[in-house]
Amino acid sequence: MAARLHRNEFMGMLGGVLLAVIVFLPWYGTDPNNDNAFIDGARGNLSCWDVHPILRWLLLAAAVAPFILAYIIATDTQLSWARGEMTAVTSIAAFGLILYNGVIGRPGEPSSAISLKYGWFLALIGVLAMIAGAALRSSEHERARKPPGTI
Repeated sequence: MAARLHRNEFMGMLGGVLLAVIVFLPWYGTDPNNDNAFIDGARGNLSCWDVHPILRWLLLAAAVAPFILAYIIATDTQLSWARGEMTAVTSIAAFGLILYNGVIGRPGEPSSAISLKYGWFLALIGVLAMIAGAALRSSEHERARKPPGTI
């Protein structure tokens, strides 16, 4: 069964494990010189798990996607879509959520006193590995073309 898995799936699974672990590492830090810098009433280095009550579950669910893809490939399950497409979509959504929460909707006040820590950057790397693994797998599947005008 595992012989059907290629480097792409292992890269995606590595990204999934990385993302799952990184949810618990520091993503944000408050400025120690600014007494008014808080994230949800807390100061210091805070993880995604500490700050985002909904996003943490979405990212953990996204981290499982490469393992589901590996199971589908290992068991040779037939799908109505190219293998890897749903994992790619899930990973791209996770990438967008991480990017939004770090750049646009950064938690805490004042936003100028909240910095991004290494966990946020590693989360982007993990999700990019998941995207790359899924995209490479889905590109191996050729779709049958339909004549124009048919659904």
